[in-house]
Amino acid sequence: MGLTAVLMRAAAARPRVLLVTSPGGTAVRLAVEAELRSRDWPLAPTPAGADVMVVAGPDCPRLRSAVGRLWQDMPQPRAYVRATTTDDVPALLDAGRACLSSPDRQRAEARTPGCEDEDPSGRDDEHREGCEGEHREEGQAESGHGRSGGGPRDQVHRESGSGDFGPGGEHRSGGADHEGHEGHEGSSGGDRRSGGADHEGHHGGPGGERRNADADHQGHHGHGAHHGHHGSGDMEMPGGVPMAEPGEDRDGLTLDRLHLPLGPVLADWPAGLVIRVVLQGDVIQQADLGELSAGRVTDPFWARPWILASAGEPVAVGEAVRRRAAARLDSLGRLLSVAGWPAEAVTARRLRDDLLEEAPSSVVLSRAERFARRVGRSRTLHWLTRGIGPVSTADARAAGVSGPAARAGGDVPARYRQWLTEVLDDVGALDSTAPLDPVAWESPRGRWDAERPPSAALAGLLPGLLVGAELGAARFVVASLDPDPDELSAPSLEAARG
Repeated sequence: MGLTAVLMRAAAARPRVLLVTSPGGTAVRLAVEAELRSRDWPLAPTPAGADVMVVAGPDCPRLRSAVGRLWQDMPQPRAYVRATTTDDVPALLDAGRACLSSPDRQRAEARTPGCEDEDPSGRDDEHREGCEGEHREEGQAESGHGRSGGGPRDQVHRESGSGDFGPGGEHRSGGADHEGHEGHEGSSGGDRRSGGADHEGHHGGPGGERRNADADHQGHHGHGAHHGHHGSGDMEMPGGVPMAEPGEDRDGLTLDRLHLPLGPVLADWPAGLVIRVVLQGDVIQQADLGELSAGRVTDPFWARPWILASAGEPVAVGEAVRRRAAARLDSLGRLLSVAGWPAEAVTARRLRDDLLEEAPSSVVLSRAERFARRVGRSRTLHWLTRGIGPVSTADARAAGVSGPAARAGGDVPARYRQWLTEVLDDVGALDSTAPLDPVAWESPRGRWDAERPPSAALAGLLPGLLVGAELGAARFVVASLDPDPDELSAPSLEAARG
C-alpha cells in the first residue's frame, strides 16, 4: 500500500460532510443528521472544508446550479451522494467514504476525458453518459434527472482530478438533509449581532465578543441563482453575483449597492428559500422573496398529522403534538446554530430525534425543561438577538400569521421563548389519545390551511422585516420565523401517508 493510499484512508476515517437539503427532503435530512451524530462525523459549514457532499431529498431542478457551484468549491479528493429515502442513508454514507478513500477510483476519474465541459444545468446527458460509463453497473438505466431502483453503489458519484462532472446537474447520482449545515449560497455578512459570538464563560453557551458566524461563508455564499445584470453592464463577480453599482441610500448618500441572493442552499436556512436583497454597506435596502415553490408536490413532513386528520384519517392528539414539539426543537436548533451556540443546538436536535423515535414523556420532559431553562434564561443570547425583527401580535394577525410567531408579539427573543414554552406544553401532552381536530390544534407553523399553509404568511413577513436591518441580523429574522418551504407546494394525502 502506497503512502497516498494510507493518507487517503486515514482522512476518510472521519470525513467532513456538507449536507444540502432539497425541498421535500426533511425526513431524509433528519435521518442523515442522526446517522452522522452516531458515527461522530462532523458537518462542514463550508464546501472548502468538506470531503463528502450529501444531498438529502428529491431532485429539484431549481437547485442544480447552486449545488453544482458548491461541488466546484469542494477540494479534492471528494465524493458526492444523494439520498432520497431514509433507508438508504447508512449504506450511502459508507459508499461515499469508501470512494473517498480509494486512490484507484480517484485516479480513474481524473483520467476520464472530456468531462470538464459538462453543462452544469444537467442538459448534457449524452456527454455525461460517456463520462460516467465506467462508474455504473452494466445495464443500469438512466432517465430524466435521477435513477430509479439503483442501490447505494448507483447513488454515489465520485470526483477527483480535472474531471469536474459531479453533481452539476444533480441528476446522475441518486435513485430510489448547517444546522444541518447545508450549504452555502447567499451571504450573511457581519454586523455586531450576527450570530457568531465566541461563547466564553457560559458553560457552552453564548458569550464573549460579537462576531459574524457567517464570516467563514463569505466568498461562496454569493454563488446564487441570481440572474441578470444590475447597472454594471455585463460585469459580474465570480459565482454570478453582479458587481456593485452606485446609488443613494436612505440618508441621501451615494454608496455602492450590491445585489445578492440569500439562499437557496445556505447553512441553517429553510431549504430552497431565496431572498434577493440589495445591500448598501451592511444594511439591506431592499428585499424580495424568490420563488417559493420548488415543485408541484412536496412532502410537508412536519404538517403530516394535520393533513391526514383533515382528510378524515384517525390521528391522536399525542401523535400530533409529538411532531409539533419536534418541529419547534428543529427550529430552535437552527436558531442556536446561527447564534453560534453549537452545544445547545445539538441538545435541541437530540431531543427532537428522541421525540420522533417515540420516546415517552417521562424520558423527555426533564431534559426538555433543563434545555428550556438554559436557553430561555441566557442573557448573552438575549443580548445578541434583542430588538431584531419585531412583529406585534396585531401586525402578525393582519398578515395572516398564526401560531407562536403571532402569540409571541415581539422580537427574536420573544419568539424563541414562545417556542420553548410551547415545546414543554406539547411534551406534557404526549400521552393524549383524543382524536386530533386540525382546526382546534395548530400545526407547528400555525393554523393549518391546505389552500394557504401557515408558512406562506411567515415567508410573506420576511421582506418587510429585513429592509433596514443589518445583514447579519437577517439570519436571525429568518431563523426565528423559520417558514417551512415544504408547505409551500400543495401537499397530497398520498405524500402524507408515505
